[in-house]
Amino acid sequence: MKKIIRVIREQIKLQRLSYLQLKELEWAHIFHDSIRGKEPLQNLPLNIGRWAGNYAFFYVLNRILSDFKPKNILEFGLGESTKFTSTFINAYLDECHHLVIEHNKEWKTLFTEKFALSRKSEIKILDLVEKQHKGFNYKSYGTIENQITKTFDLYIVDGPLGSPRYSRFDIVSLAQKFSSHDQFIILFDDYERHSEKETAQELLDLLEKNNIPVKTKEFIGNKSVLVIATSNYKYITSV
Repeated sequence: MKKIIRVIREQIKLQRLSYLQLKELEWAHIFHDSIRGKEPLQNLPLNIGRWAGNYAFFYVLNRILSDFKPKNILEFGLGESTKFTSTFINAYLDECHHLVIEHNKEWKTLFTEKFALSRKSEIKILDLVEKQHKGFNYKSYGTIENQITKTFDLYIVDGPLGSPRYSRFDIVSLAQKFSSHDQFIILFDDYERHSEKETAQELLDLLEKNNIPVKTKEFIGNKSVLVIATSNYKYITSV
Protein backbone atom coordinates (compact mmCIF):
# COMPACT_ATOMS: atom_id res chain seq x y z
CA MET A 1 0.00 0.00 0.00
CA LYS A 2 2.82 2.44 0.86
CA LYS A 3 4.46 1.72 -2.48
CA ILE A 4 1.19 2.42 -4.33
CA ILE A 5 0.74 5.69 -2.47
CA ARG A 6 4.31 6.70 -3.30
CA VAL A 7 3.81 5.91 -6.99
CA ILE A 8 0.56 7.89 -7.07
CA ARG A 9 2.25 10.88 -5.45
CA GLU A 10 5.12 10.70 -7.92
CA GLN A 11 2.68 10.59 -10.82
CA ILE A 12 0.77 13.59 -9.49
CA LYS A 13 4.04 15.49 -9.18
CA LEU A 14 5.09 14.56 -12.73
CA GLN A 15 1.69 15.60 -14.09
CA ARG A 16 2.02 18.95 -12.34
CA LEU A 17 5.50 19.49 -13.77
CA SER A 18 4.24 18.57 -17.25
CA TYR A 19 1.35 21.01 -16.90
CA LEU A 20 3.70 23.83 -15.87
CA GLN A 21 6.03 23.07 -18.77
CA LEU A 22 3.13 23.24 -21.22
CA LYS A 23 2.08 26.58 -19.71
CA GLU A 24 5.63 27.84 -20.09
CA LEU A 25 5.71 26.85 -23.77
CA GLU A 26 2.41 28.64 -24.27
CA TRP A 27 3.80 31.78 -22.63
CA ALA A 28 6.88 31.58 -24.85
CA HIS A 29 4.69 31.77 -27.97
CA ILE A 30 2.59 34.57 -26.48
CA PHE A 31 5.70 36.53 -25.52
CA HIS A 32 7.27 36.25 -28.96
CA ASP A 33 4.01 37.35 -30.58
CA SER A 34 3.83 40.34 -28.22
CA ILE A 35 7.23 41.72 -29.31
CA ARG A 36 6.63 41.12 -33.03
CA GLY A 37 7.47 44.28 -34.98
CA LYS A 38 9.63 45.65 -32.16
CA GLU A 39 13.07 45.08 -33.66
CA PRO A 40 15.13 46.25 -30.65
CA LEU A 41 13.38 43.62 -28.53
CA GLN A 42 13.37 40.91 -31.18
CA ASN A 43 17.12 41.34 -31.65
CA LEU A 44 17.88 41.42 -27.92
CA PRO A 45 19.66 38.26 -26.67
CA LEU A 46 17.93 37.20 -23.46
CA ASN A 47 18.55 34.27 -21.13
CA ILE A 48 14.99 33.58 -20.04
CA GLY A 49 14.23 31.23 -17.14
CA ARG A 50 16.31 29.66 -14.39
CA TRP A 51 17.53 32.57 -12.19
CA ALA A 52 15.98 35.13 -14.54
CA GLY A 53 12.28 35.70 -15.09
CA ASN A 54 10.37 33.17 -17.14
CA TYR A 55 8.34 33.80 -20.31
CA ALA A 56 5.23 34.76 -18.33
CA PHE A 57 7.27 37.38 -16.49
CA PHE A 58 8.69 38.90 -19.67
CA TYR A 59 5.31 38.89 -21.41
CA VAL A 60 3.69 40.79 -18.55
CA LEU A 61 6.66 43.17 -18.33
CA ASN A 62 6.38 43.90 -22.04
CA ARG A 63 2.64 44.57 -21.75
CA ILE A 64 3.19 46.93 -18.81
CA LEU A 65 5.85 48.90 -20.66
CA SER A 66 3.86 48.93 -23.92
CA ASP A 67 0.38 49.63 -22.57
CA PHE A 68 1.06 51.96 -19.64
CA LYS A 69 4.43 53.58 -20.46
CA PRO A 70 5.62 54.12 -16.87
CA LYS A 71 7.76 57.18 -16.26
CA ASN A 72 9.50 55.97 -13.11
CA ILE A 73 10.65 52.36 -12.68
CA LEU A 74 12.37 50.81 -9.67
CA GLU A 75 13.94 47.39 -10.19
CA PHE A 76 15.40 45.14 -7.49
CA GLY A 77 18.21 43.02 -8.90
CA LEU A 78 20.38 43.55 -11.98
CA GLY A 79 19.88 40.99 -14.74
CA GLU A 80 17.92 39.94 -17.82
CA SER A 81 14.88 42.05 -16.94
CA THR A 82 17.22 45.05 -16.70
CA LYS A 83 18.36 44.43 -20.28
CA PHE A 84 14.78 44.14 -21.50
CA THR A 85 13.53 47.19 -19.61
CA SER A 86 16.49 49.38 -20.55
CA THR A 87 16.23 48.38 -24.23
CA PHE A 88 12.49 49.11 -24.26
CA ILE A 89 13.01 52.50 -22.61
CA ASN A 90 15.77 53.46 -25.01
CA ALA A 91 13.62 52.63 -28.04
CA TYR A 92 10.11 53.61 -27.00
CA LEU A 93 9.90 55.68 -23.80
CA ASP A 94 11.13 59.24 -24.21
CA GLU A 95 10.40 60.22 -20.62
CA CYS A 96 11.38 57.51 -18.19
CA HIS A 97 13.79 57.05 -15.31
CA HIS A 98 14.84 53.47 -14.55
CA LEU A 99 16.61 52.86 -11.25
CA VAL A 100 18.14 49.43 -10.54
CA ILE A 101 19.16 48.42 -7.03
CA GLU A 102 22.00 45.87 -6.94
CA HIS A 103 24.38 44.70 -4.21
CA ASN A 104 27.21 43.09 -6.20
CA LYS A 105 29.79 45.53 -7.61
CA GLU A 106 31.60 42.80 -9.54
CA TRP A 107 28.38 41.72 -11.23
CA LYS A 108 27.62 45.34 -12.12
CA THR A 109 31.04 45.68 -13.78
CA LEU A 110 30.66 42.42 -15.70
CA PHE A 111 27.12 43.29 -16.77
CA THR A 112 27.93 46.78 -18.02
CA GLU A 113 30.98 45.53 -19.91
CA LYS A 114 28.73 43.30 -22.00
CA PHE A 115 25.58 45.40 -22.20
CA ALA A 116 25.19 49.13 -22.80
CA LEU A 117 22.41 50.49 -20.63
CA SER A 118 20.16 53.29 -21.78
CA ARG A 119 21.18 56.72 -20.47
CA LYS A 120 17.81 56.68 -18.72
CA SER A 121 18.82 53.63 -16.67
CA GLU A 122 20.86 53.95 -13.48
CA ILE A 123 22.39 51.30 -11.22
CA LYS A 124 22.74 52.01 -7.52
CA ILE A 125 24.86 49.67 -5.38
CA LEU A 126 23.55 48.97 -1.88
CA ASP A 127 25.25 46.42 0.37
CA LEU A 128 23.22 43.47 1.58
CA VAL A 129 22.47 43.19 5.28
CA GLU A 130 20.40 40.83 7.41
CA LYS A 131 17.16 42.25 8.77
CA GLN A 132 14.32 40.66 10.68
CA HIS A 133 10.57 40.37 10.35
CA LYS A 134 8.54 38.45 12.92
CA GLY A 135 11.77 36.92 14.23
CA PHE A 136 12.98 35.64 10.84
CA ASN A 137 16.07 36.92 9.04
CA TYR A 138 15.86 38.11 5.45
CA LYS A 139 18.32 39.68 3.00
CA SER A 140 17.85 43.42 2.54
CA TYR A 141 19.39 46.17 0.46
CA GLY A 142 20.76 47.87 3.56
CA THR A 143 19.76 51.52 3.62
CA ILE A 144 17.09 51.28 0.91
CA GLU A 145 14.42 53.01 3.01
CA ASN A 146 16.65 56.10 3.22
CA GLN A 147 17.85 55.89 -0.40
CA ILE A 148 14.38 55.63 -2.00
CA THR A 149 12.46 58.75 -1.08
CA LYS A 150 9.82 58.84 -3.83
CA THR A 151 7.24 56.47 -5.26
CA PHE A 152 7.40 54.81 -8.67
CA ASP A 153 4.93 53.75 -11.35
CA LEU A 154 6.44 50.27 -11.66
CA TYR A 155 8.27 48.13 -9.13
CA ILE A 156 10.07 45.05 -10.48
CA VAL A 157 10.83 42.78 -7.53
CA ASP A 158 13.44 40.23 -8.64
CA GLY A 159 16.13 40.65 -6.00
CA PRO A 160 18.03 40.19 -3.84
CA LEU A 161 18.61 36.44 -3.75
CA GLY A 162 15.83 34.65 -1.92
CA SER A 163 15.60 34.16 1.84
CA PRO A 164 14.02 31.14 3.57
CA ARG A 165 11.32 33.35 5.13
CA TYR A 166 9.84 36.71 4.04
CA SER A 167 12.03 36.89 0.98
CA ARG A 168 12.56 40.26 -0.76
CA PHE A 169 10.80 42.09 2.04
CA ASP A 170 12.23 45.49 1.05
CA ILE A 171 9.16 46.14 -1.11
CA VAL A 172 7.02 45.99 2.04
CA SER A 173 9.32 48.46 3.79
CA LEU A 174 8.98 50.89 0.87
CA ALA A 175 5.22 50.39 0.75
CA GLN A 176 4.99 51.87 4.25
CA LYS A 177 5.30 55.25 2.48
CA PHE A 178 2.54 54.62 -0.07
CA SER A 179 -0.61 56.73 0.12
CA SER A 180 -4.10 56.20 -1.27
CA HIS A 181 -3.26 58.70 -4.05
CA ASP A 182 -0.35 56.66 -5.41
CA GLN A 183 -0.84 54.63 -8.58
CA PHE A 184 1.54 51.76 -9.29
CA ILE A 185 2.17 48.23 -10.52
CA ILE A 186 4.27 45.74 -8.59
CA LEU A 187 5.70 42.83 -10.57
CA PHE A 188 6.74 40.14 -8.08
CA ASP A 189 8.87 37.33 -9.52
CA ASP A 190 9.35 33.80 -8.09
CA TYR A 191 5.89 33.87 -6.56
CA GLU A 192 5.74 30.05 -6.60
CA ARG A 193 8.09 30.04 -3.60
CA HIS A 194 6.65 30.02 -0.09
CA SER A 195 8.91 32.82 1.18
CA GLU A 196 7.85 35.15 -1.66
CA LYS A 197 4.20 34.32 -0.99
CA GLU A 198 4.70 35.31 2.64
CA THR A 199 6.11 38.69 1.64
CA ALA A 200 3.39 39.28 -0.94
CA GLN A 201 0.70 38.58 1.65
CA GLU A 202 2.31 40.99 4.10
CA LEU A 203 2.37 43.59 1.32
CA LEU A 204 -1.30 43.05 0.45
CA ASP A 205 -2.27 43.25 4.13
CA LEU A 206 -0.39 46.54 4.44
CA LEU A 207 -2.05 48.03 1.36
CA GLU A 208 -5.49 47.03 2.65
CA LYS A 209 -4.72 48.52 6.06
CA ASN A 210 -3.73 51.81 4.41
CA ASN A 211 -6.87 51.90 2.23
CA ILE A 212 -5.02 51.32 -1.04
CA PRO A 213 -7.27 49.07 -3.15
CA VAL A 214 -5.49 46.83 -5.65
CA LYS A 215 -6.17 44.07 -8.15
CA THR A 216 -3.96 40.99 -8.28
CA LYS A 217 -3.23 38.24 -10.79
CA GLU A 218 -0.85 35.29 -10.74
CA PHE A 219 0.67 34.26 -14.08
CA ILE A 220 1.82 30.64 -13.99
CA GLY A 221 4.48 28.83 -16.01
CA ASN A 222 7.62 27.02 -14.89
CA LYS A 223 7.76 29.84 -12.37
CA SER A 224 5.03 32.22 -11.21
CA VAL A 225 4.81 35.98 -11.22
CA LEU A 226 2.35 38.01 -9.18
CA VAL A 227 1.03 41.34 -10.43
CA ILE A 228 -0.37 43.88 -7.97
CA ALA A 229 -2.00 46.93 -9.57
CA THR A 230 -3.90 49.98 -8.38
CA SER A 231 -7.02 51.25 -10.16
CA ASN A 232 -5.29 53.15 -12.98
CA TYR A 233 -3.42 50.00 -13.96
CA LYS A 234 -5.98 47.32 -13.08
CA TYR A 235 -6.34 46.11 -16.67
CA ILE A 236 -2.86 44.58 -16.53
CA THR A 237 -4.47 41.77 -14.51
CA SER A 238 -6.55 40.78 -17.56
CA VAL A 239 -3.84 40.43 -20.23
